[in-house]
Amino acid sequence: VQLQASGGGLVQDGGSLRLSCAASGRTFSSYNMGWFRQAPGKEREFVAAIRRSGGYTYYADSVKGRFTISRDNAKNTVYLQMNRLKPEDTAVYYCAADRNVILANIRSASEYDCWGQGTQVTVSS
Repeated sequence: VQLQASGGGLVQDGGSLRLSCAASGRTFSSYNMGWFRQAPGKEREFVAAIRRSGGYTYYADSVKGRFTISRDNAKNTVYLQMNRLKPEDTAVYYCAADRNVILANIRSASEYDCWGQGTQVTVSS
């Protein structure tokens, strides 16, 4: 599957953004999806993930209660709604996909085979 992330931009502290990740192909519903981010000089870190059916979601502690991951399998798209953004959320955000993510490792970037190109999110203070 090929992934195309969009929706990043510049927003003030406390603002909101919604990221989208559009997937190609007819088998999107068979993929577990994740969002990761990477700030300059830092390692890529887990943000959120959602299972194939959308029934289960997972979040990093740093975004829990502020970010919401969702998917629309009819539109082959996964979303990341980001509210109450903080300057420390500034990073390039990547979407990722894999059919066979092991639940215990769903927060690990190495579990995902397919990656989008990334979209920049900048939160100004």
